[in-house]
Parts: sequence; C-alpha cells; structure tokens
Amino acid sequence: MDQMLGILMLDTHFPRIKGDVGNPDSFSYPVRKLTVRGASPDRVVREADPSLLEPFLQAAEQLEREGCAAITTSCGFLAMFQKELAARVSIPVFTSSLLQARTACGLLPAGKKIGILTADGRKLGMRHFRGAGIEDIPKVVYGMEGTHFHDIYVGDREDLDPARAGEELQRVALRMMEENPEVGAVVCECTNMPPYTDALRNILKCPVYDILTLADQVMQSVRRTGSS
Repeated sequence: MDQMLGILMLDTHFPRIKGDVGNPDSFSYPVRKLTVRGASPDRVVREADPSLLEPFLQAAEQLEREGCAAITTSCGFLAMFQKELAARVSIPVFTSSLLQARTACGLLPAGKKIGILTADGRKLGMRHFRGAGIEDIPKVVYGMEGTHFHDIYVGDREDLDPARAGEELQRVALRMMEENPEVGAVVCECTNMPPYTDALRNILKCPVYDILTLADQVMQSVRRTGSS
C-alpha cells in the first residue's frame, strides 16, 4: 500500500474543491487529515497566534503514530512553525509551499526573482520566510486582500464562486508579472490556490509551484509500494 500523507488541517468552513489540499481527491496517494480545533484562519493568518504551536505539535505526533510517512498542513502561514514541527517528529514535515522558493530561485538565471502569491500579503512576512528558510532570496509578494478569494479563504466563508476566485488570482498574478518583469517563477503560498494554478501556468508561461507540487515531490521520496 502507498504511504500516507498526513495533513494538519485548520478549523475551517469554506468548501474544499478538488485541487485544494483539504480534498483527498487532490492526491494520487492516501491522506489522513487531522483538524486542529480552534485553529481558524483568523488565528493563524491574521493573528499568528503562538498559543497554537502546542496543539499543532501534538497533532503532528498523532499523525506520526497513525502511520503517516510525511506531514503537511492546510495553510502556508504555518511556515512560522516549520522548525518546531520538524523537530518534534521523525518523519518529513513541510508546512508550506514556500519551502520550494529557494530551490526554484536556484533554477533561475542571475537577476531573476521569485514571485509569491499569498492569501494576504499584509500578513505574510519575515517570521514565515525565516521558517521556510527563504528570508534572503530575491522575491516579491502579492496578496489577495480585497477580493472574493480573500473573503472566502481568510474570512472563512462558505459561498465560494470558483470561477470568480480563479479569475481574481489570474488578475493579481498578471499584475505582479507586469510590475515585476524580473520574476522568473511563481510560488503560490496559499494551499487553496492549486485548483487554479494550471490556469496560471498557461497564462504566465513560467514555472508555478504550489503545495501539491511539493507534496508529490516529498511523497515520491518516501513512497514504498509492495514488498521488497
């Protein structure tokens, strides 16, 4: 049997459409989700509440006990807990797609930057960059504040219009590229963006990384099938 990916889930109400990290159909391998009660988008994204660290640590230990081969999360802002979570368990932990930014930057010509698309550009900062080990790479950050996308995924609303959310993400991404022609690759911080990233690849004509590209890489490295 394929190895399981454990997912530390925020306590949310918005829809989890295919492609979203919280939808098991987004993956080609089994997943086990564990919700950290009380870990709302407001407490994680807007407040960066440090009191949530211990509940996430305990949940990671539970996923390891339940046989998961690696652990991810349902919010890239949990990069702020990357080092602590990785130290608590003995299996790989990747809290955020931001962990790909350094490698992506290394694949680009000199003078190029990484473009980061995030759920809220006002709240993503050095604490998250240090957690992901990318505080020193050249980058620009554009957020989804003021959009339907932000209202749904940060405001935790249930009335998602996927077409509208995807169009908004494309508009922000195109503006980022127009205002920063030195951007050579894009990392989508938000774990709710993967349903829309194929469209981004088509219009941006550059590499686009998200939590699913990272999950596939990690799970390929740990996967064991059949008997040896």
